This record gives sequence, structure tokens and C-alpha cells, in this order.
Amino acid sequence: MSKTPFICAVVLLAVSCNRPEMKTVKIEVDAGRVLHTLRGGLGASWHAISRDFPLDNQLYQFPAREDNSRGSAWGGNPPVSDTSAWRQIRDHASWLGMNFLRVELSQRMYEPERRQFDWENEEMQALYNILDWCQSSGADVFLQQMWGYVDWNSFPGVHPLISAPKNLDNFAHGIATLIEYLVNERGYTCIKYFCMTNEPPGGTWGYWWEYGGNPGDIADAWKRLREEFDTRGIRVKLSGPDWTDMPPFDESKLTFSSSLDVIDIHSYQGVTADGEANLRRWAEWAHAQGKPFFLTEFGNMRLGWGKENPGPGTMGAALSNASDLIRGLRAGVDAFNRWSFTNRGDLDGQWQLIRTWDRENKEYLNQIEPEPEAYYGFGILSRFWSKYSRSIAVSSSLPDSLLMAGALLSPEGEFSLFIVNHGAGPVEARITIRDSPAADLHLYQVSRELIAAPDYRLEPLASIPADQPASLRLPARSITTLSSYHLGPEEPGIVER
Repeated sequence: MSKTPFICAVVLLAVSCNRPEMKTVKIEVDAGRVLHTLRGGLGASWHAISRDFPLDNQLYQFPAREDNSRGSAWGGNPPVSDTSAWRQIRDHASWLGMNFLRVELSQRMYEPERRQFDWENEEMQALYNILDWCQSSGADVFLQQMWGYVDWNSFPGVHPLISAPKNLDNFAHGIATLIEYLVNERGYTCIKYFCMTNEPPGGTWGYWWEYGGNPGDIADAWKRLREEFDTRGIRVKLSGPDWTDMPPFDESKLTFSSSLDVIDIHSYQGVTADGEANLRRWAEWAHAQGKPFFLTEFGNMRLGWGKENPGPGTMGAALSNASDLIRGLRAGVDAFNRWSFTNRGDLDGQWQLIRTWDRENKEYLNQIEPEPEAYYGFGILSRFWSKYSRSIAVSSSLPDSLLMAGALLSPEGEFSLFIVNHGAGPVEARITIRDSPAADLHLYQVSRELIAAPDYRLEPLASIPADQPASLRLPARSITTLSSYHLGPEEPGIVER
């Protein structure tokens, strides 16, 4: 494998035209100009939550949301007894080369009663399956407690799914005990980060939103958890605020930031130019404090969501996701997590990369298959995306309204270029790489038409000298990768090299 510099450039071409026609764009990558070193990688959410519960909203003065109260952060995995299905899921995770995963759980899984822990139930076994893959693959885990959902620490009259914890000492004790068990007893060194609740107040929707008329401030919880981690010598880094949806940066609201090691938020509208500027403000503020900045959920609900809406699984969504990645790279985001890897697809839209659930018959599948457009549209990026890469300067002959470009340099010096044509017609891209590596680059492409072919496989289509200007034809609404990685269609994706 070549040890010359690895550059990963993401380019979005949005060509406005009423009929397909060939356009031309010049793209220049400057290998000598590093903009930012990422402190994470790219992956997708993988939850361990599976149990269903009656909502029983009639019992509470402050009820949970009636429709789909837990979103789609549960139910996407088959039973742990189906070892064949789990093996197939792990194989797909390896093929995608995911190296930064938000792994999701609830307090109800491990502490159903105060200071009574259950480490052996079905959901905890699913968690171990996920963490085993992450540990063996070298992926970094962002461990996310989605909600508490425990009666024993909820405010009177408040549904336990949405209640803030009544007793912060018990809350912090339970989380710290979980982390110590996972890291010290089970040896999961892959767990790098922990976030205590999903989308709390400060964003537009989420959990931890109700105190039942009692006083409370989430800043007190972050402080108490920080104290508990420090007292026990827990080295897993605390992250927050985990707000949605693309919350405007406002330092005055981040009163708990001194308790955090990492800053993270979510985005579900597709990252616009204004969103990119907002991400930059978040990133610059976090970096000024020596803290990473993560986008721990991203997608585009403008393309559809809810129930069985197919929008999130389309090639249009894949192109939008690529746009979010490039804008995030330009803004200084350190790691990205797509929603989501496993997902039932009938709760709040078809967000899944792989199909584990039969939506029509409401049962788990024994044969796990890709959701083709989502899977290959994400994989053509994730398979060539090494964690801890450096962002590299890229310029183009078109303004941002037509072309966006970004680049990465991997830790061990492999080169890749990603090109995303979002237009209705083909584009001729003329590419020059300054200080390019003296190695051949391998061409990969995906589009809805290519993926629809019954024999489609994501494999090298041609080889191109890296030290010479290249001219590539980009199919309409397609993603192209030009990489020094020669990955056969069955080989695992890149994690860190």
C-alpha cells in the first residue's frame, strides 16, 4: 500500500438545468495546505434498545408524546439468539468501514430499580454484541443514554420517558457504575465518549423536558456527573449538549460547558450555507477551549420522515448527506454520525442502511440485506474515510451555489477523492492535485441507475495516474470516489490507516 499522502476530497455539484447536458468544472486539491485535524471519523447510530412498553399516558399529569414517543432509537436489531443475523449485521458494519459510532441505550436497560443493576438481559446482550464489534474493529464509541425511562427516579406525575431525574446523586451513581462495568470489567476501551441524555432542553425537541413544576436545571446534572466521573477516576469524556435541530450557537446558554470535554449537536434539515456558518461558530468556540466538536446525528427530514416514509433511504438523501459532510468538514466538525445503521423503518421513516425488519409482516428478518441507495450512497464515502484525518484545502472553478469541495489527509498517507454530482445531467470534472502521491488512483461510482443493475458491486472501475491531471465523467446524481485504496467489493472499509 502506498505511503504517500492520502487525500479525501468531497465535492458537491448542484447543477441547475432543465435537461441533462454536459457541464465542465475544474477542481484543484492542495495537498500541502492542512486546514484542520479531525478528532474522530464517520459512522452511523447503532442502538441496543429493543423492548416495547405500553405508554400508559393516562396515568400521568405530564404525558409523553402520543405518537412514536421514542422515535426510531429502538427495535432495529433482531433477537440476540439469532446469531446468524447478528453475524451478517457485523459484516455489513465492517464493509461500511464505520469508525465513529453513536451507540445508544437507556437507563431502564441496566438499572430498572434504584441501585439494582441487570447486566444480563436481552438489551444488554445486544449492547455487548455492538461493543464487541467496535472493540475488535478499532471503532470509536460515542455512548449515548437516550433517556432514563425509570419510575424510581422520575418526578411525581411526570411520564418517566420525559422526566428529568428526581435525584441527581442516584442518577450519576447509576451512569458511573455502568461505565465502570463496561470499561473495567468487560474491557471496552473503544468507549471514548458519553452523553447523558438525548436532545435535552435547549434544542427544539427531545427528552429531559419536564420537572413536573419542580425546580431544576440540567447544568446541575452535568456538574454532578462530572464530579462522579472525577471521583471515580473515569476517563471516558463527557459530551453535550446534544441539542437538535441545528441550534444557533449562543454561548450564554452553555452554562454547563465547563463540565464537558466534548461539544455535540444534531442537524436534520440538510446543512445550508447558514447552517455551515453556524457549525463554524460552534466548532471555533469548542476548539478555542481545546474540545472536539461532533455532529452526532445528521440527516435531512426535508426529504421525508415519519412512519414508513422512504425519503431517508433514497439517493437524494445520500447526496444530501454528502453535502452535510462537506459543509461540516469546511466548518471544522471533528466527527460525523448518520442516523442510522439499524432501524425498523416503520417508526419515523426509512433511515436504515441495512434491512433487519419486515415492515409488512412486522417481524425480524433472518437474511440481512442492504437498503441499496442508502447503503452504497453512504458506503462510497465511509469505506474510504479514515478517522483522525486532516482537512485539506480544495478550490473549484464554480461558486458554492454550484460546487462545494473539501478534502482529508489520512494519518498513514492514502489518497482519495470523492465527487458528488447532484445535478440532472452528467458533468466532466477536470481534477488537479498539487503535491499528489506517485501512485495510481482507483475509480468507484454509485448512482440510482448503477445500483439498480442486478449485478452491481462497488468495485474499482479503472485506474488513473495520481500525478497527472485527470478528467472524469460524473453521471447525473451520482457519487464518485477516486482513491489510492484498491478495495475489492468484498473487502472491509477503512477504519484508521
